[in-house]
Amino acid sequence: MSQLSSSRVGSPAFVWWKPLLFLLVVVFGLWYVKWHPYYLKAFTAADTHSIGKSILADTSGHPLQAAWDYALIYFLAVWKAAVLGVVLGSLVQVLIPKKWLQRTLGQPRFKGTLIGALFSLPGMMCTCCAAPVAAGMRKSSATVGATLAFWLGNPVLNPATLIFMGFVLGWQFAAIRLVAGVLMVLGIALLVQKLTPEQPVANVLPIRTPEDKPFLRRWFSALWTLFWNTIPLYIVAVLLLGAARVWLFPHADGLVSNSLFWVIAMAVAGCLFVIPTAAEIPIVQTMMMAGMGVAPALALLMTLPAVSVPSLLMLHGALPARSLWLTGALVALSGVIVGAAGLLLT
Repeated sequence: MSQLSSSRVGSPAFVWWKPLLFLLVVVFGLWYVKWHPYYLKAFTAADTHSIGKSILADTSGHPLQAAWDYALIYFLAVWKAAVLGVVLGSLVQVLIPKKWLQRTLGQPRFKGTLIGALFSLPGMMCTCCAAPVAAGMRKSSATVGATLAFWLGNPVLNPATLIFMGFVLGWQFAAIRLVAGVLMVLGIALLVQKLTPEQPVANVLPIRTPEDKPFLRRWFSALWTLFWNTIPLYIVAVLLLGAARVWLFPHADGLVSNSLFWVIAMAVAGCLFVIPTAAEIPIVQTMMMAGMGVAPALALLMTLPAVSVPSLLMLHGALPARSLWLTGALVALSGVIVGAAGLLLT
């Protein structure tokens, strides 16, 4: 009887302190990694109409050197957000009540997908840094649609990126990205969920550690599993793409013309390559100054931040392979549609 009473007395503490701790980690982590730096960068974008040079600049002709140079620049830009992503992806599995996640992100209807997209807005993460969080959500019973909406929404609907884009490329580009991005994120998430049979979470990822084990032990277990399921493939894929960047994004003057061929080419290339948050802006700015047309620029602005080979590999254990293939294909198709619309308007 005393044991039962003590468990009832302790249950309120178990309910409130874990979500509060998760919220504190989210707020402090995002303020330090995202919110404060982006607040300062917004003033730079407004004053200079630039947020830095293209990450694709100064490409070495040697593949190994190109891979090293790109990986070094890339990881120096994203390592803080990548660490935060893995930490949050593990904490969401042990601090957020599973029943609450099932009531919000676990609904297969439009509501769950919409909530996933709304939850992505404060994150402002690139596609790879958001992948561990999406994997943690999926392991905690979030639906395919809600997981994809959160994952795609982080880079595509990033409010800071839209502000930077307005100051650097023009507010018409930002408006197109916002409208097309909302349609792309929600549309792809809903369509992939409909076309992908929902599997039991236990068949997708390892079963959650029992709740009766100590918190730190459960967290370290979740952190270790998430790290090894995502980071090694991430590093290898970034190195390989760094070596291939010369062929994916040509910078010759006038080469990328305003044509359907280059719209398709840029839409596909954008789905393959990996970039830090908002890096699509200086990339497109540089390529347009070299003669790239508006239509392929729009295609690249839609696909380059949304997915990449590394981010798709990072979610290989969290989402069915069919849903990942469909997501990549639909993102490319979205880029082609937006770019083709740009051809008709220019």
